[in-house]
Amino acid sequence: MDKLFIISFLGMLAMVYGVAGNMAYYNIGMLEELERFEIEEENEVDLFGMPLWTSERGNKVLVNVDSFGAVGDGVSDDTQAFVNAWGTACSTPRSVLLVPLGRSYLVSATKFIGPCQDKLIIQIDGTIKAPDEPENWDPKLPRIWLDFSKLTGVVFQGNGVIDGSGSKWWAASCKKNKANPCKGAPTALTIDSSSAVKVKGLTIQNSQQMHFVISKCNSVRVSQVQVSAPDDSPNTDGIHITESTNVVLQDCKIGTGDDCISIVNGSSSIKMKRIFCGPGHGISIGSLGKDNSVGIVTKVVVDTAFIRDATNGLRIKTWQGGRGYVRGVRYENVRMQDVANPIIIDQFYCDSPIACKNQTAAVEVSEIMYRNISGTTKSAKAMKFACSDTVPCSKIILTNIYLEKKDGTVETYCNSAEGFGYGIVHPSADCLTSHDKDIAVTDEDQTVKEYSVIEQTVTAELEEPRNEDVVHTEL
Repeated sequence: MDKLFIISFLGMLAMVYGVAGNMAYYNIGMLEELERFEIEEENEVDLFGMPLWTSERGNKVLVNVDSFGAVGDGVSDDTQAFVNAWGTACSTPRSVLLVPLGRSYLVSATKFIGPCQDKLIIQIDGTIKAPDEPENWDPKLPRIWLDFSKLTGVVFQGNGVIDGSGSKWWAASCKKNKANPCKGAPTALTIDSSSAVKVKGLTIQNSQQMHFVISKCNSVRVSQVQVSAPDDSPNTDGIHITESTNVVLQDCKIGTGDDCISIVNGSSSIKMKRIFCGPGHGISIGSLGKDNSVGIVTKVVVDTAFIRDATNGLRIKTWQGGRGYVRGVRYENVRMQDVANPIIIDQFYCDSPIACKNQTAAVEVSEIMYRNISGTTKSAKAMKFACSDTVPCSKIILTNIYLEKKDGTVETYCNSAEGFGYGIVHPSADCLTSHDKDIAVTDEDQTVKEYSVIEQTVTAELEEPRNEDVVHTEL
């Protein structure tokens, strides 16, 4: 935590208050709260070293899916072999469930249910593939493919691939073919109702819909995971977090046809660190409040990210008619490249083939900080705060923002949005309703100089080499 920044900034606030007499006390309290909020990250997700062994050494027990009849040719159905191997691994203390390198396993929709014995490792070095025909999918499991639940202290690791074979699912989507009905499709990897889970090194690609869902979990650490799908693949969110707390995503690279990361109802204490996003729809909170539902998300941090070729950068999206709130969000050290909507709050979100009706109820959005955000936008409106007339956005803070358009000027759009900017804010956010506009820095030369410093700092952090190779089984 940058204590010097906090002290100097609060000193500046006190000076401005003494001179202008118009600094609201809640701004100071809110800033202190946002600065204090931190979620512990890990420089490296701890992995278990695995020595050479044939059956049992080092107090670990190898459970190889091949030993249970898996063929691994990408054609034969290996589902039952995986189920049987899971049963043994889950019931055996200190076991390692191994998906070997150099093989491709065809596995249908399956639930892997705990609780399991202590210190289970799921080592994925090969490829797990889903059947590619939607018509052959198990109708009893329409929304899942690999579903893990009721686990504690489990480690997923390896350099392997989870491949959803989703192209035929995308072609059947109502977003691709409007003559088709809109319906759900499977998620590639789900971790549900679990705690103290670690995931490292895996590649998840071409999911039927969402790639990786963390649902109803507490204390999840995800590191060095790659997620990829074509930029026109519908509803293929990268990592989706719902009803979960204390989740850290770090050093992940995500490019899909939908949100790189989406955080929805019931989630709190979420941190994202060193995230590469794009193509896709950016890093999103929401959508929340659909069908007049309650949506609550609190304590979210994005610290150091690079977002490029995306329709959105940092987005909060809520439906009209919803209830609940989004509070305590901090975005900092983010670089944008060719992003259509770098900073956007949209309380009129409507992902529907027909127009959404106007409603007065809304999910409240407040206590949102943007700091050290720079780069290029495809849109003239680099910042958009489209907020409800009846439930306005409040306590929005902007500092050290420099967004530009290669072929024109940029501006900020506001509707019923309250907040203030200090330091560098480009484009100007004067449209935010506030009595604290005296804080803003308007010197253009100073803005350009400070922007250069921001750009260099964020670039250095993102490009820092990381020698955190994934430990994998050698047989």
